[in-house]
Amino acid sequence: QLAGLAVIACGLWLRFGGPMAEFATDKKSPELFFMGLYVLVGAGAIMSAVGFFGCCGAARESQCLIGTFFACLLVIFAGEVTAGVFAFIGKKVAIQEAQKIYNDAYEDYMKNPVGKVNSTIYRYHVALQCCGKGNVEQQMGLPCPENIQLPKASNCLVEIQNVIDTNLHLVGIVGIAIASITIFGMIFSMVLCCTIRNMREMI
Repeated sequence: QLAGLAVIACGLWLRFGGPMAEFATDKKSPELFFMGLYVLVGAGAIMSAVGFFGCCGAARESQCLIGTFFACLLVIFAGEVTAGVFAFIGKKVAIQEAQKIYNDAYEDYMKNPVGKVNSTIYRYHVALQCCGKGNVEQQMGLPCPENIQLPKASNCLVEIQNVIDTNLHLVGIVGIAIASITIFGMIFSMVLCCTIRNMREMI
């Protein structure tokens, strides 16, 4: 249950609290990346529910509930492996989608550097701590964050790639930790199930 809650918290933070949350404030968003986060939150919710039933099965010494707990953990483990492969394959597409969103906002700003478009691109710059696309001449007039060091952090396209890479690495670490817990859960549930059956046979 605790592992499931940790997965939910991680997924919600990456979706609503991290820098990538800014890319969901407009009509366009990197769907592939956010879809993976929704899957992560869903898996956490399922894990919490499965953990509750596992506790009930252990408390009641029910082989049926413990067996169901093992089967659910096996399905979750398979889903985690599939999600990991999917995230690894789709990383490049997610980066391209996020970069395209910034490029569109950048082009809109260049056409009309006032009003809502101005605040949109500034919000991206603050979240990513960057300004523009690497060309100092193009940055003239762009709304950049204060105290930013140019041109060190001037290329937002590079920063987008770095943010997604970092977030996916974090998801990978969480996934490996949860997969390890899942394996131990399957082992202990089988040991407990066998112990309960042997005790009943002795009685």
